[in-house]
Amino acid sequence: MRRLTVVQLLPALHSGGVERSTLEIAQALVEAGHRAIVVSAGGRLVPPLLDSGAEHLALDIGRKSLLTLRHVVSLRRLFAETGADIVHARSRLPAWLGWHALRGMPRERRPHWVTTMHGLNSPGRYSGIMASGERVICVSRSVRDYLLAHYPATDPQRLRVIPRGVDLAQFPHVAPADRRPRLAVEALHPALAGAGPLLLLPGRGTRLKGHAHALHLLAALRGHDVPARLWMPGAREPGREAYVRELEQQAATLRIADAVAITEPTTRIAQAYAASDLVLQLSDKPEAFGRTVLEALAVGRPVLGWDHGGVGELLGELQPSGAVPPGDAATLVARALDLLRQPPSLPRRIPFTLRAMQRATLDVYGELVD
Repeated sequence: MRRLTVVQLLPALHSGGVERSTLEIAQALVEAGHRAIVVSAGGRLVPPLLDSGAEHLALDIGRKSLLTLRHVVSLRRLFAETGADIVHARSRLPAWLGWHALRGMPRERRPHWVTTMHGLNSPGRYSGIMASGERVICVSRSVRDYLLAHYPATDPQRLRVIPRGVDLAQFPHVAPADRRPRLAVEALHPALAGAGPLLLLPGRGTRLKGHAHALHLLAALRGHDVPARLWMPGAREPGREAYVRELEQQAATLRIADAVAITEPTTRIAQAYAASDLVLQLSDKPEAFGRTVLEALAVGRPVLGWDHGGVGELLGELQPSGAVPPGDAATLVARALDLLRQPPSLPRRIPFTLRAMQRATLDVYGELVD
């Protein structure tokens, strides 16, 4: 494949799965000898993007304002001046701006148009732009099915399912008998110290992540004489103080406050997985993919989660014993007891790797330019 110039569009580069995927593809492009340009409003992930050899253009293309429309001209100029081969949109408003920019270019000099559906956005014309690509990357079969259900006019031949991938170098397998990760976590969070099993629910401080389900699960396990403890990194963050107080009150009401740690996000999430005995994925809203499942299994820890969306899809393929009907609290408790008493056999090999995702995405670019 000849040297390509690929422009990726997204609102900002703060944190999250969309942002991480953007950096991962930019890195893969540079390593393969291509030119990678990212357009966003900026954020804390710009330095690592630049360190990878990619370029960044700061445009606030994610702000919902009529003033944002002025960036259509800037994008069109960027595509023309760089000789862009591919424009890859990863979010709805940037996609609309990019699409209008492309429409104003001569057809013979117009870059190819790629979109990625990272989420199960509410259906409608606004979200429909994400189904407009010459190639539409879906991050799971669940996303593909959702897209075809809500946008039936979409040609299935344009869709490519490319699951997100885990970097096995960042999430190496750790033997369950290795106590060092648990001791390191206990030193930081004394509430987690003890001989019982540790439950882990990583996720932002939002009700949709299912923190309340985890608290009730912990209370039920302790009611079965299982001295478990629960760590919820990421729930405590600026702007979420009222929600954290609500969780703390709930823990106190359930008489488990001394066995719960509600903390800021951890920068050592692989260590957090390794310290745990059971990783929870209890989001009430179906997730498009569920990278938590892959990361935990790569480290060698079982997962317990609701059987819907991308999480259910991954559990069904890699660890069926961890999939529970959504909202079924009784089965959740019973399954947790089973998994803690008799840890399941976990997959020896994780098929969804970072390298596989990077190669598949560059192959999609190659389909278009070749």
